[in-house]
Amino acid sequence: MSAGPSMEHQAIHPDNLLSMARRVIEIEQTAVGALLDRLDQAFVDACRLILGCEGRVIVTGMGKSGHVGGKIAATLASTGTPSFFVHPGEASHGDLGMITDRDVVIALSNSGETGEMLAILPVIKRLGVPLLAMTGRPDSTLARSADVHLDVGVEREACPLNLAPTASTTVTLVMGDALAVALLDARGFQPEDFALSHPGGSLGRRLLLHVRDVMHTGEQLPRVGPRHSVKQALLVMSSGGLGMTAIVDEEDHLLGLFTDGDLRRLLDRSDFDLDCPIERVMTPGPRTCRENVLAAEAMAIMERDKINGLLVVDAKERLVGALNMHDLLRAGVA
Repeated sequence: MSAGPSMEHQAIHPDNLLSMARRVIEIEQTAVGALLDRLDQAFVDACRLILGCEGRVIVTGMGKSGHVGGKIAATLASTGTPSFFVHPGEASHGDLGMITDRDVVIALSNSGETGEMLAILPVIKRLGVPLLAMTGRPDSTLARSADVHLDVGVEREACPLNLAPTASTTVTLVMGDALAVALLDARGFQPEDFALSHPGGSLGRRLLLHVRDVMHTGEQLPRVGPRHSVKQALLVMSSGGLGMTAIVDEEDHLLGLFTDGDLRRLLDRSDFDLDCPIERVMTPGPRTCRENVLAAEAMAIMERDKINGLLVVDAKERLVGALNMHDLLRAGVA
């Protein structure tokens, strides 16, 4: 006779899995929410401590706290606060030389009694390095030794055994993010600053790339005079491959624009004439931009005005370039 479903089978039942996932999220959500009531002058002091740092912010932590510390250091570094992570175990074997009296140390330990952390504490204090501790126990050795202590304690871990660092690491990570963003704001950190530390990503391309970097110039720039015929303008458009041509005077001042869309509308007219001067059918006063505008801003203009191309002019409204949506997409501005 069958003994019925095994305990292992019951444990992997979808309802059990979803129930456990919801429980974890609820516990961690509650733990993070509790931080709001705990934010006080200590957080302000922590921000001031870091803002006054003349060197680097050194983040250190053991085990899971160390993994969180690495992320906090990376977030600080990418948001205007020079920072790096030092493993406390390696610090006792030479890496303490990476810390100077111009730095600030952020030490992470849920218990505040981690052996590797306490081993390097005397050296940090002897160097006179300001110490910011994040622990779950305000009465711990690390907390009491710190210049500033941030309480990241939780009532319980999300682990059903209340053992594996889960809620506590999440709360520490959130506190680190709160610090980084508060410091970012205090420093007046701008998107362009962020992009400088992320030049290889899509954000860097969006924020560092300017119109001058992607626009067509010189012989690649389609343009005709106002007395040129529609037929001549079409030949220039075809060779330019931008789906448009600019109409300029003898000194390259922009007079108008003729596009594929203008051609389609012209074909619908009964008085269509390939030999008529382009100035009679061009669009005067087209949308333009300057070459120092961010490429992302040029894309926003095209999307807002539902156009596929832009002409680029200088301060005297002289034509200096042209670009279309395909140029921006190829450059990774999306």
